[in-house]
Amino acid sequence: MALLAMMALAAWGAHRWLAEPPPPAVLTAKVEKGELEDLVLASGVVQALRQVDVGAQANGQLKSLKVEAGDKVKQGQLLAEIDPEDSLNDLRAAEASLDARFAQREAKQASLRQAEQELARQRRMRAEGSTSDKDWLAADTAYRTLKAGLAELQAQIRQDQSQLDSRRTKLGYTRILAPMDGEVLEIVTQQGQTVIATQTVPVILKLADLSKVTVRAYVAEADVIRVKAGLPVYFTVLGAPDQRYWGKLRAILPMPEKINNAMFYKALFDVPNPDGKLRVDMTTQVSIVLARVDGALSVPLSALGAAGKDGRYAVKVKGKDGRLEERQVRIGMKTSTRAQVLDGLKAGEQVVTGEQPDKPEEGGAVMVSA
Repeated sequence: MALLAMMALAAWGAHRWLAEPPPPAVLTAKVEKGELEDLVLASGVVQALRQVDVGAQANGQLKSLKVEAGDKVKQGQLLAEIDPEDSLNDLRAAEASLDARFAQREAKQASLRQAEQELARQRRMRAEGSTSDKDWLAADTAYRTLKAGLAELQAQIRQDQSQLDSRRTKLGYTRILAPMDGEVLEIVTQQGQTVIATQTVPVILKLADLSKVTVRAYVAEADVIRVKAGLPVYFTVLGAPDQRYWGKLRAILPMPEKINNAMFYKALFDVPNPDGKLRVDMTTQVSIVLARVDGALSVPLSALGAAGKDGRYAVKVKGKDGRLEERQVRIGMKTSTRAQVLDGLKAGEQVVTGEQPDKPEEGGAVMVSA
């Protein structure tokens, strides 16, 4: 029995000495097939495509507000009224002044007809030699003076008519109408407040058309040189992280904005909003698509080894038996985390992304480096 035990121990030792070493412990990732996108990420804010600050051009007390915040209005709809008494009194004064001018014109016209008849009589008498040059000259001067006075009065009537039209327009300013279809975002001036439109136009309310919204994305200085107008873009909002809203980049504004000592450029794109889910000042996570491939095989960037002269990369593949095999693969599009594999690998294969850290011995200490 002792001899048998020694022979078994010798056989086990020989097997361990002659056997192949175990495969190294490595970290692996699967070759995946799916959508691959090269993106520029940015944060953004939803803004109304068309927004108007509806103000007042007339002075007076805000007599009534016809809408509330959140109401949807149509173009030309009455939004508010300012007390019209002052404007109405000015209009009545302008009408009375114009009526007085009309009366003066009638008197002037009567005097002019009389002077014209007298001048005609003096002409006949002068031709007959029965009047003096002095009387004829006086009649001619009186006629010319009255004619010039009537022309001056006509100019005054036009001026008063213009004043009347201006007063009528200002009276119309007391009725504040919606300049477009939209939604009332905010009521700035409350009913009963006095508005004075002498130097600046006081804002009564803010109106916006939210059937289509604009997203203002803030693109970092390092990324802005990679983007251009016309690129496809999508975004998500906090309330619906799985729903993508698609658009096309409309413009990149030339002036940057400094945020926390970093420069950001504003990229604009428009998105339809028929159901009204997108609201002003919503925060968005924007993805600008530089390139996109559907059904692409891809591996993590950490799986790529050194590139050869032919442009192919060395990749280690772990087989079903645990053994490692090195292959040369051709790479297409790269993103910030993955690379497209054009040939050399198949979907489902395991590629090496790093070495498995050694497990500490039981009771041993683990050193963590900062």
